[in-house]
Amino acid sequence: MSDNVPDIVFVHGLWMHGRVFALHRHRLRRMGRISHTYSYRSLRGALDEAADGLAARLEALAPRPLHLVGHSLGGLVVLNMLARHRPAAVQRAVLLGSPICGSGSARVILGLPLLRHALGRALPQWLARPVPTAEPGYPVGVIAGDRPLGLGRLVPGMEKPNDGMVSVSETRWAGARDHIVLSVTHMQMLWSAACLRQALHFLDHGCFEHPGLGLAAPGKAGG
Repeated sequence: MSDNVPDIVFVHGLWMHGRVFALHRHRLRRMGRISHTYSYRSLRGALDEAADGLAARLEALAPRPLHLVGHSLGGLVVLNMLARHRPAAVQRAVLLGSPICGSGSARVILGLPLLRHALGRALPQWLARPVPTAEPGYPVGVIAGDRPLGLGRLVPGMEKPNDGMVSVSETRWAGARDHIVLSVTHMQMLWSAACLRQALHFLDHGCFEHPGLGLAAPGKAGG
């Protein structure tokens, strides 16, 4: 790939490690594209600590142009980092199933003394802050899922549609340049070929590929 094609940096979610992106990274290598991961302490680490660590990781990769892909909590780390550091190397970002506008399931769990520690520190810190209302100076695309299979099914009252962990409404953020709903679960986003294809379309073109609706229209695609 040309030096002008940005590298992609993947940021994982809660309870995970950068290794969860192995299949996506394998596919990218077959395309001749370069990718990296950023791993952080998703349970014990603070939100700002994770964001600052991501900024340092990007600085180490500079001066190559970079795109970001964050899954779940990783997407919130990406947004927090962009607001705190505004790195010059970053061009676009895609968030996968990130509860930008709050998390009903997380708020229920936080009310249960025996389970609240399972959410760690970073996610509750995001939920305690006002939802950002504007684009952070970078084009951001958001992918949501509507296949309701996951641990969130154990939480009563989860709004539909949802991906089994995060409701679609919790991903509809005013600061996003584009938003699309795919027929995937929260975890499927880590290996879905359709999810990677849509993420690459946004990273390369600044919009998702909305079947039958035109490139810049909101919509839903199959997974």
